[in-house]
Amino acid sequence: MSELKTDTRLWSSKARNLSPYIPGEQPQHDNLCKLNTNENPFPPSPKVGEAIAKVLEQQADELRLYPAPESDDLRAALAQLYDLDINQVFVGNGSDEVLALVFASFFMKERPILAPDISYSFYPVYAQTFGVELVQIALEEDFSIDPDAYRQPCSGIIIANPNAPTGLLLSLADIRKLASEHSNAVVVIDEAYIDFAQIKDGESDAQVSAVSLINDCDNILVTQTFSKSRSLAGLRVGMAFGNPSLIEALTRMKNSFNSYPLDKLAQAGATASVLDTDYFEQTRQQVIDLRTSLTAELTALGYKVLPSHANFVFVRPKDGNASAVATTLREQGIIVRHFDKPRIADYLRITVGTAEQNQRLIDALKELHIDTGVTAG
Repeated sequence: MSELKTDTRLWSSKARNLSPYIPGEQPQHDNLCKLNTNENPFPPSPKVGEAIAKVLEQQADELRLYPAPESDDLRAALAQLYDLDINQVFVGNGSDEVLALVFASFFMKERPILAPDISYSFYPVYAQTFGVELVQIALEEDFSIDPDAYRQPCSGIIIANPNAPTGLLLSLADIRKLASEHSNAVVVIDEAYIDFAQIKDGESDAQVSAVSLINDCDNILVTQTFSKSRSLAGLRVGMAFGNPSLIEALTRMKNSFNSYPLDKLAQAGATASVLDTDYFEQTRQQVIDLRTSLTAELTALGYKVLPSHANFVFVRPKDGNASAVATTLREQGIIVRHFDKPRIADYLRITVGTAEQNQRLIDALKELHIDTGVTAG
């Protein structure tokens, strides 16, 4: 049968001209070692399943009713976690929906928005979808962000922190500086991976989340997700933190688009995850420790490994043949992410897996060097 040609005659010009975001690959493979989409290697808190089961067993009849439109219990739990007022918290159907509402609420203005040239690849898609001019600011040679490069008129700034796919972290001092220098623009800090960031201040962890700045900087909006550190990518829950006027704008936009974004099961499961702080801290630290070990192993193989504050590492094989390494690993059922883009085509993004998955990767890279003629390190 010949392949059917897509009929676009009934499409709007907007739909016809879009270049959609391409999600990370979800391949089906026996004995797959999936290290390409930055999912957490550990399961979610057991209390998540218990909370969802309770809804299904004891409150199943209530599934005929609409969920709480503003997810009040979840927002209250998040507010308590971050020592905020509930009117400083917004939740949505994954951080991708939250970010889409951010673009619609704050960036559809005459001036462009600014973002790094190497960052989350959904940002240009949002900009195109909402008719927002996007000016991409080049990262430094070492892939760091120079706040001084953002000294130009704009309607907003959006930065992933830690950045993706590099894993590098922008300091709170630099974020505060950006907010101060752009007091009439919304500075969005996309913290999908922030829970894996760790900077020591003596014996304790220093504050790294920009949520700590929102009471002082009324133009900072912080977005986060349950997909990474809380192992709930399948539940689709995201959130934003900011001053009440920013949250009100997001709520107005949400209620003009999708007034019930989180179902009862998602609200129950996400709330249980927030309340189980012990499990969260335990698994978060395990990922950080595994990242440290993986970094050391890759470095020993001759890979250049950027200092990561995420649940992945961004690495360059010694000979820069990242595409060949990724292809050879795939043949062995190990999937990593290669970006065939300028400046980063020689790099691979590798999700931190379990100890067993990481060891399988390292063993494969050692064999790859010996058996295939592809120099991996």
